[in-house]
Amino acid sequence: MNSNINNLLIAGILLFMLAGGCSKDETPDPEPPENEKTFISSVDISRYPEIMLSDPVFYDQNNREKDMLTILKESGVNTIRLKLWIDPADGHAGFAEVKQFSQTLHSKGFKTWLTVHYSDTWADPGKQETPARWQNLDYPNLMDSMSAYTTKVVEEMSPDFIQIGNEINSGFMHPIGNSNNFDQFKALLDAGIEAVRNTNSTTKIMLHYAGFNGASLFYNKLKDLDFDIIGLSYYPWWHGKDISKLESTMKQLSTSYDKDIIVAETSYPFTFEWNDWTNNIIGTEDQLILPDYPATSIGQQEFIRAIRTISWENVEHGLGFSYWGGEQIAWKGPEGTDASPWENLALFDFNNKALPVLNEFDSE
Repeated sequence: MNSNINNLLIAGILLFMLAGGCSKDETPDPEPPENEKTFISSVDISRYPEIMLSDPVFYDQNNREKDMLTILKESGVNTIRLKLWIDPADGHAGFAEVKQFSQTLHSKGFKTWLTVHYSDTWADPGKQETPARWQNLDYPNLMDSMSAYTTKVVEEMSPDFIQIGNEINSGFMHPIGNSNNFDQFKALLDAGIEAVRNTNSTTKIMLHYAGFNGASLFYNKLKDLDFDIIGLSYYPWWHGKDISKLESTMKQLSTSYDKDIIVAETSYPFTFEWNDWTNNIIGTEDQLILPDYPATSIGQQEFIRAIRTISWENVEHGLGFSYWGGEQIAWKGPEGTDASPWENLALFDFNNKALPVLNEFDSE
């Protein structure tokens, strides 16, 4: 009888230990819902490796000397966007440089977002040149080469996000991939998408359109392609000063096509002054949204706050934004005539001190 009681006591103790063996502190956190979105606060600093060759010194908002990447990380930036050119004349933004920089960024805890231009130089709505190495290829061979290159990029760089082309309003790799040759344009996009999917199932794929005029028609024609994110550029001086139209367009696109959406490029000036002898993109009041957002450090911050509010809080499927050219200080010095046309739109002032706009990049 005593033996039976002892056995029951032992069994009870074992059951108690199994039921309560994990302390409250050891209880695993619940998995977030699958449809819960994550804020993307990004900067495009594609020229960082080139700029750092001049050994500039940067300061945070408290005037403490720090390297740029540390300042960005501490400000809440979680993603770095980089352009990738095929065979650039000086090697900057080419495969080797971007691969090495991507590894550095991943080691520092950043996500990477590659915008593959499929060109040797700038690709945008007005210029989409096929890279020199592919210019003599016919359509089938161009598709094969583009697909193989995309596979190599994803295999060796493991981007978290990748764009198939940059600001592809008019297509890419002209003339074969011109949007006027729509079936070929779409098939080339599909080949790039397939290359990514077959190589890394976790990399998110984006298509990128400049502005909002015509965006709905553009994405309607591509709605059956297997991509994840709609990307829009928004610069008031090029795309219009009605910022409310950006919001309404983002809502309409993301709802109509059931896609996440992001402001893939934007920026704003903190001054009309200049810090080198390279002509600046922005320098007159008629380019700005006034009186709401003047060319001051506070005006710059308020503009990005509005972009953040729209792209993250107001649009249900909005993921956030990427600030373009944040690194483009006047790195060649005050006498530079072929340096930065963007130094008055950077995230650092003319003393390389972080500007208040960086407060808008934190996820909290």
